[in-house]
Amino acid sequence: MTRRGSLLLGVLAGTLFVSACDRSSEPEPSPAPTPRQGTTPSAIGRTAQQPVEPKQVTIAFAGDIHFEGVLRDRLDDPATALAPVTGTLAAADLAVVNLETSVGTGGRAEPGKRFTFQTPATALAALADAGVDVATMANNHSLDFGREALPSTFDAIDAAAMTDPPLAVVGIGRDVAEAFRPAHSDVDGTLVATIGATIADTDPTADPTGHWAATRTSAGTADAVDPRRLLRAVARADRQADVVVVYVHWGVQGESCPTARQRSLARALVERGADVVVGSHAHRLQGDGHLGDGYVAYGLGNYAWYTPSHGSGADTGVLTLTLRPASATGGRAAVTDAVWDPARVGADGLPQPVTGAAVDDFRAERRELRACAGLT
Repeated sequence: MTRRGSLLLGVLAGTLFVSACDRSSEPEPSPAPTPRQGTTPSAIGRTAQQPVEPKQVTIAFAGDIHFEGVLRDRLDDPATALAPVTGTLAAADLAVVNLETSVGTGGRAEPGKRFTFQTPATALAALADAGVDVATMANNHSLDFGREALPSTFDAIDAAAMTDPPLAVVGIGRDVAEAFRPAHSDVDGTLVATIGATIADTDPTADPTGHWAATRTSAGTADAVDPRRLLRAVARADRQADVVVVYVHWGVQGESCPTARQRSLARALVERGADVVVGSHAHRLQGDGHLGDGYVAYGLGNYAWYTPSHGSGADTGVLTLTLRPASATGGRAAVTDAVWDPARVGADGLPQPVTGAAVDDFRAERRELRACAGLT
């Protein structure tokens, strides 16, 4: 069996208690996707005559990635662009990140926006070659060059789905149904659904991106300012999959504690069936831990980023969760282990593993952030 099971691209088909620790210390139904060649059949296509016993699954999460500045030349060789630092991502059954940039060519930089990012389609190949299975583009940079660039974006996404290894992209679509459609990944009989969504910045002087939301007639991002569609998508995914993951772009930049809005939405997502809720946008690590029947990591910080910050702003890492799927527990999927591999973003834009006393500092920071997030 390969490290990962078949990656089922729902996006392109037309669509108990364990404390977290670091490694050193301790919304419409889509047709059944086509299984990846050479791997196991899709769990969606199972019949009563073909039972598949779900296994525990490990899912690795990292934060914001782009390829600006010192990172751009690394795309000259996509196969090794992120290779020096992504062993933990590749080692998990499934790896999920936030691609914080527009992809493709054309268009023009969003007027009035301070930072605008655009990367060639090779960025998707770089993610796949680094062991990433699913990338969300539901964020405030995926349309930095406007809707005019989206045809090249979707061409790149379609092509990435057909490569070996494939990459699924969520949180963006040709219409709102596609934007909220999950990626389905079959890991040796355990079906994982991953949904991406964004809460647009409400300060128009900072990022005037609210108009990028996908609608019934226009392409864009999965916007969850009104969370009802997202909550419906999660409930639907919970009926189809063994594990439901939601990656949300939310919060306030520079803040290490989640807002009341984040905490309220996280609880609602868990109540609707999300087993794991992770997030980004603050460019800081935020607390992670158990919330009711789910596991929440409010902020994963930057992972590959061209402007390393000082102090805690440079802290990053990979969070790997181990889950027993719902069909194995007889109820909800359950996170049985949470492991951080701590790192810091270096001058080259890549995360560098930390050692020695820095590991103890990272562990202490995690405890503080978990407390201010109200998690266990």
